[in-house]
Amino acid sequence: MTATREDILAALKGVADPISGTDIVSAGMVRALTVNDGAVRFVLEVNPQAAERMEPVRAEAEAKAKAVPGVSSVSAVMTAHSAKAPPELKPQRKAEPQGPQKLPGIDRIVAIASGKGGVGKSTVSANLACALAAEGRRVGLLDADVYGPSQPRMLGVSGRPASPDGKTILPMRNHGVTMMSIGLMTNEGQAVVWRGPMLMGALQQMMNQVQWGALDVLLVDLPPGTGDVQMTLSQKAEVSGAIIVSTPQDVALIDARKGVDMFNQLKVPILGMIENMSTHICSKCGHEEHVFGHGGVATEAEKLGVPLLAEIPLHLDIRLASDGGAPIVVSKPDSPQAQAFRQVARRLVEEGKA
Repeated sequence: MTATREDILAALKGVADPISGTDIVSAGMVRALTVNDGAVRFVLEVNPQAAERMEPVRAEAEAKAKAVPGVSSVSAVMTAHSAKAPPELKPQRKAEPQGPQKLPGIDRIVAIASGKGGVGKSTVSANLACALAAEGRRVGLLDADVYGPSQPRMLGVSGRPASPDGKTILPMRNHGVTMMSIGLMTNEGQAVVWRGPMLMGALQQMMNQVQWGALDVLLVDLPPGTGDVQMTLSQKAEVSGAIIVSTPQDVALIDARKGVDMFNQLKVPILGMIENMSTHICSKCGHEEHVFGHGGVATEAEKLGVPLLAEIPLHLDIRLASDGGAPIVVSKPDSPQAQAFRQVARRLVEEGKA
């Protein structure tokens, strides 16, 4: 039996927080939870003044997690941050008209986009971020897919970000990637019902009020389509380039062309295209089949005069790794699937694009 994140979180809900009177999961104390082949790791964020009192809680949490069937080892550590809550994400009352600005400390911003949803853009973003980190780059990942934020799950991050002064937001970090997502600011399962101005305000706050630190590259996982978030990012920040993700099928390529055209209109260079779910090889018989067709993105990239960066296979391990909070680049770094992402990262680094 293989333990899952849900199994561990359910067990940790049985550990009481003596300060808040609720359990440690509901109190938002559990951070950076990862479950990988039976190895469980997580961080307990506690009030600095109560650190000594919380050691028994940490020990109990470690024991509860170790008792879950399928768990082979548990590592639970405590960290202490300011107890102040992060500022509420809401639109600024007045937006000053100005051109794209370079974010302090960030050398490059690369947008990861798709015209159509469901093509694996967020999976590509998470794995590419981890691959760039493995290449020694200082990487940030901004989950700007406001309506469907998935990066907290994919990168194994949970809990709410802290704020030392009520204004600056401290990002989360795991697998060598500094990350911020609207999913960390809302309750799990809570819908984000916002119109355009609220989306634009939240995006600007996540770009400008998050303490990103010094980064070689900030990847921005955009929502599908050609809407407010894409326009706000390109108009407010200096975006070095965009990578378009698509499956080979015609209906996805139709929307991918629109995404390329949008960035052309916004004067953002296209760094290349990635064909995701390119081919499937049966794990039992080795038969290769092209479930969504094959080569469509390569043909489209040639027509548009942009590079084809990779053809990522459709593979069960990629999905399992993402659901488990450790992208395949981290969980199975030597696998052919992981190496496909590593090759993209190496190419971007060699060409000075990331």
